[in-house]
Amino acid sequence: MFYKTSSGRSPVGEFLDTLSSKQAQKTAWVINLVEDLDVVPGQYFQKMPNTDDLWEIRVNVGSNIFRFLGFFDGRKLMVLSHAFQKKTQRMPRQAIRIAEERKQDYFRRKKK
Repeated sequence: MFYKTSSGRSPVGEFLDTLSSKQAQKTAWVINLVEDLDVVPGQYFQKMPNTDDLWEIRVNVGSNIFRFLGFFDGRKLMVLSHAFQKKTQRMPRQAIRIAEERKQDYFRRKKK
């Protein structure tokens, strides 16, 4: 599931729309892998340390590296809240902040 803003926008969906067909195909394959497998290989999916319980889906297509950050709502439902193309070794702190803010927004609005 993709996070939606209060106005109905889907930032992750909008990011996916910018990808080439080859990039989108590989991304869909990796996301399906995460959804379908009970144990997902660490090269595709891992818990992010020092965050508010965020998880990262990693997609490598040629020399391009894409990251999808999300969180769990319950045991099974993962909500992808932020996506970006990674260009450096370090995880951008701003990307983590955006994902954490969207997580808080998601649960705040869910309570209402």
